[in-house]
Amino acid sequence: MRNETRKLFNAYTQRMAAISGVEDATVKYSVGPVVEQKLEEVIQASSDFLGRIQIVPVHAQTGAKVGVGVTRPIASRTNTAGGTRRKPIDPTDTSDRGQYTCAQTNSDTAISYSKLDMWAHRPEFQTLLSAAIVAQQGRDRIMIGWNGTACAQQTDIAKFPLLQDVNFGWLHKIRAFAPVRLMAGGGLARDTRDGTGHVTAQGKIYVGAGTIGAEVDYANLDALVHDATELMDVWHRDDTDLVVIIGRDLIHDREMNIINTAGDNAMQMEARNRILTLPKQVGGKTAIIVPFFPANALLITSLDNLSIYVQNGTRRRQLKDEPALDQIENYSSVNEAYVVEDYGRCALVENVVMGRKG
Repeated sequence: MRNETRKLFNAYTQRMAAISGVEDATVKYSVGPVVEQKLEEVIQASSDFLGRIQIVPVHAQTGAKVGVGVTRPIASRTNTAGGTRRKPIDPTDTSDRGQYTCAQTNSDTAISYSKLDMWAHRPEFQTLLSAAIVAQQGRDRIMIGWNGTACAQQTDIAKFPLLQDVNFGWLHKIRAFAPVRLMAGGGLARDTRDGTGHVTAQGKIYVGAGTIGAEVDYANLDALVHDATELMDVWHRDDTDLVVIIGRDLIHDREMNIINTAGDNAMQMEARNRILTLPKQVGGKTAIIVPFFPANALLITSLDNLSIYVQNGTRRRQLKDEPALDQIENYSSVNEAYVVEDYGRCALVENVVMGRKG
C-alpha cells in the first residue's frame, strides 16, 4: 500500500470509529444505533427491489411477526341470545406459528492493496470503499430471499453459488409452511390435489400453444396465472397491488425484446438492482422480473408481503490490515430473517416449461 493510500485508509478507520463512538475500528465493535439505521437505509436504497419490500427492525432474535397486519375477514354474528359464545379469531397468518428467527449473516470482504492504490487519487475514496460493500450486501439479500433453503453452520459458496445455504428464503418458507399455496406440477385439476388442498402432482407444468391436457397443461401464462390465483385466500385474489414475478425462462420473445434492446450496460444494471416491469399484464396482473428469481418459476403476491427482519444491536464490524496477504479486510455481521407476512396472499408456481410435452 502506498503511503498516501495508507493515510486515506487510516482516516477511513478513524471516521468509522468516531461515527460508532468507539476508540478503534480495527478491533471488533458494535455498530451504533444511528449508524445501524443509516446503513440499513443505504442498503435498501441500493436496490429497487429492496426499496419496495419491507425491512423491519426487531429487538428479539426469535419472536412473533411484527410487520403483519390483519390477513383475513373478521366480520361475523353470533346468536348470544341463544346461548352461543362469541369466539374471537386471530386475524394474522399463523402458518409458521407466526414466528421468525434471525440468524447471523457474515459479509466479510477483502480489498487488495493494489486496488486501494488505484482508488487513492479519487476524492470520494471513502465512499467508494463503503459503496462497493453495501451494494453487494443488498444483492446478497435478494439472492438469499429467493434461493435460500438452509441455514448451515458452515456455508459453502462453491457448492451453493446462489447462497442457498446462508438462510431460509421466502420461497422455501412457502414450500415448508404453506404447501397449499404451491403448484409444482400438472394443474389445478381435481386429480392433482389431495383432501387438504395440496397440489400433489409432481414433475413439470407445460405452457404453450397446444391441446390442453394432451400437449400442454396451459395454453399460455395468462391461463396459468389465472389458475394459480385460486391458491390464494379468496379475499386477496382481486387485490390491485398484486404482481406476478416471472422467471426469465418464461418470458415470450416479444417481452424479451425490451431487455435485448436495453443494451449491455443497462442489462447488467437491471440484473443487479432493478425491477423490470414488462409491457403487458399477465393474468390481469402487472408482470415483473426481479434479480436472482428462479428462471422457471412465478410468484403471485404483493411486494410488501415480503419482509427482511433485522435484529437491532447485532451489527458487528472490524476493519483489519492484513499485510501477510497484501489486503485490507472488513469483517461485518448482522442477524436477519426472511419473512412472508401472509401466506394466503401468495401463490408459487415452479417447474414451468414454455413448450409442449415430450
